[in-house]
Amino acid sequence: MPLTDTSIRSLKPRAKPYKAADEKGLYLLITPSGGRLWKLKFRTSGGTEKKLSFGSYPELSLRDARDQRDDARKQLASGIDPADQKRRDKVAAKVSAANTFSSVAEAYIAKNERDGLAPNTILKRRWFIRLLQRSIGYRPISEIQPYDVLAAVRPYEAAKNDEKAHRALQFVGGVFRYAIANQLATSDPTRDLRGALAKRKPKHHAAILEPQRVGELLRAIDEYEGQGLPTTRMALQLLSYVFVRPGELQRAEWSEVDLEAAVWRIPALRMKSRREHVVPLSRQAVALFEGLRAMTGNARYVFPSIRTPLKPISENTLNAALRRLGFTKDEMTAHGFRAVASTLLNEAGKWSPDAIERALAHKDKDAIRGAYHRGLHWHERVEMAQWWSDYLDALRKGADLQSFKGTGGAYDG
Repeated sequence: MPLTDTSIRSLKPRAKPYKAADEKGLYLLITPSGGRLWKLKFRTSGGTEKKLSFGSYPELSLRDARDQRDDARKQLASGIDPADQKRRDKVAAKVSAANTFSSVAEAYIAKNERDGLAPNTILKRRWFIRLLQRSIGYRPISEIQPYDVLAAVRPYEAAKNDEKAHRALQFVGGVFRYAIANQLATSDPTRDLRGALAKRKPKHHAAILEPQRVGELLRAIDEYEGQGLPTTRMALQLLSYVFVRPGELQRAEWSEVDLEAAVWRIPALRMKSRREHVVPLSRQAVALFEGLRAMTGNARYVFPSIRTPLKPISENTLNAALRRLGFTKDEMTAHGFRAVASTLLNEAGKWSPDAIERALAHKDKDAIRGAYHRGLHWHERVEMAQWWSDYLDALRKGADLQSFKGTGGAYDG
């Protein structure tokens, strides 16, 4: 007879385990300790007799045990071995639990490092992991849905930080594409979120572009007095002459600088374009490097941190110095020196646009043309570097230099 709750409660333990049959292969195994374990005996399509465990009574009721039995029998009818399927589901659940969004994101970043991504970019991507940790970081990546991702990035949009919201969404998409390629997820939820966030406004780095005000800026920098060595002031002075990206200057190493040849070779690893950038150094830039070498020449970095010479100055050091000099973030940024150079060099009308673009290390959209032009314009760039430094020195001294005629070239970073 089929089991009932009353008959199950009347079952008493014995010296040895014994079975109490229900129907259609379902039975209870009664253990000497008093346990009541649901089991299903079945035969596979190949005729092999197997057993499947469901759980214990009363945690798993008679009705629920029968429902699981019926599900298993449906699998058998479809040619699926329910015991094997249960084992696979168990492994999949274990893998899913281990592959949280954060753990997969770390693996993704480790691949980025092997691929040679710039250290600053790696740091920013790790920052995104921390940013998303509370919302989706602990979630198995295979369970994350589009609405989970949207809920994670929407608060930044609501705070009118569209840039952070869009970049966080891009990072999540990158992690999911890596997960799909490694069989850790089946789809990218960010694909369904296109257009969900407000359209991002282009971000322009604040810069002072009027020659007279550039002179005021340079004089203010000359008066800067920070804590410790005057390396922050010298970093700003050097940045005005060579107009590289702040992160490239921040991590400059002495092994890259050849003062006899008056060149600074920035390795491809640190460049946004992913190729080496050679910077011609004017007499003024060489003099600054020589002064710095007397102070930090024994360290790895040209601008070591005041806390430890094993690390360079922080990413915010130069912008913080500009703030202390009284220039707001809407007036001038460390990155803005590139806009100053791009605008005024183009307005001068003395230099070819290609030479200026090469000096700014902008990647040529035409790969073939970019490869062809890589070694060109060097002599022009050397001459332009010295002219630019002399021009800045004239502005610093308050020379009556008017803005050049012309439209000025577009600047994109």
